[in-house]
Amino acid sequence: MQPRNFLLFLSLLLFLGAAAPAQSPRKKPAATCATCHEEQALPQPQTPMAHAIELPPHNQVLTAHPSLIFRKDGYTYSVVTKDGRSVYTVTDGTHTISLPIMWAMGAQAQTWVLERNGSMYESRVSYYPSIHALQITTGDEQLAPKNLDEAIGRPIGTDEAKACFNCHGTNSIHNHQLDLQAMHPGLTCERCHVGVQAHAAGMLAGSASAPIPPSLGKLQPEDLSNFCGQCHRSWETVVRAHWKGPADVRFQPYRLANSRCFNGADPRISCVACHDPHQNVIRNITYYDAKCLACHGQPAASKTESPAPKACPVAKSRCVSCHMPQESLPNGLLRFTDHQIRIVKANEPYPN
Repeated sequence: MQPRNFLLFLSLLLFLGAAAPAQSPRKKPAATCATCHEEQALPQPQTPMAHAIELPPHNQVLTAHPSLIFRKDGYTYSVVTKDGRSVYTVTDGTHTISLPIMWAMGAQAQTWVLERNGSMYESRVSYYPSIHALQITTGDEQLAPKNLDEAIGRPIGTDEAKACFNCHGTNSIHNHQLDLQAMHPGLTCERCHVGVQAHAAGMLAGSASAPIPPSLGKLQPEDLSNFCGQCHRSWETVVRAHWKGPADVRFQPYRLANSRCFNGADPRISCVACHDPHQNVIRNITYYDAKCLACHGQPAASKTESPAPKACPVAKSRCVSCHMPQESLPNGLLRFTDHQIRIVKANEPYPN
């Protein structure tokens, strides 16, 4: 998904065949993993990442909002959900196009992937929980449809489709081709832990030589940032693409790498130093105080060690409320914690 488009959430941010994937309840992909890794495997299916793609009839957002209507530029959009089936409709008052929603990207805010005449589209409108309603999809505000066909949404090319489904689902790519029949909606163990299926099979068979997937927690912070940045956008990805402005706040690995304290080697400042990807994100900001104080205010371990980061002269609690402020995307409908750790000054421009 291009960064200017809604892909949610992220972290950020978004995503064919004529036949829809199997409409079965979401399985527990971590069941065999939980035999040995219960602490990680049991809560993971409840996380937003595990629900990065929602399929009908299990889309709780649309079930809770069975009739959504939005009007823009002479077009009326509606999303109607009934009996486990959701239909996306756009009309100009004379002609109408209705398409079934097969794939919903996002566990809370949602953008829909539509299929028409063998082509895929990102829906022009999305659902935003901040307003409990539809609005133009983030990044598409400047698009001006010239006809009803264009009003459906933005066309998605093959490479973009592969990238979207690869980040929002598991097992969606085979032999470099998109395979939605084999895809599991959302992220499961095997999406991040390569080789986990062979490992689980070997362990269940009692094999002493069962392959062990690499431990992501042992990666250097720089490598871990790049690993998470495959979907959440790495520093290199953002810089090479010349993306700038407040919309970049949702690219956490990029923003973290811009922090003065990030050196790519200190494990105290990395993605997993503060966040456990197997758990829901902790929203209580005081939880992160200990993470900040693990560096700031601690004396150097030896005379040869670099001086410890300075302690904050203002407070030792609620650190992120000042040094990692919340920023809104340009449309004001989504807010993200800015992971560029810094001393924030009043009325300063957004730091790229």
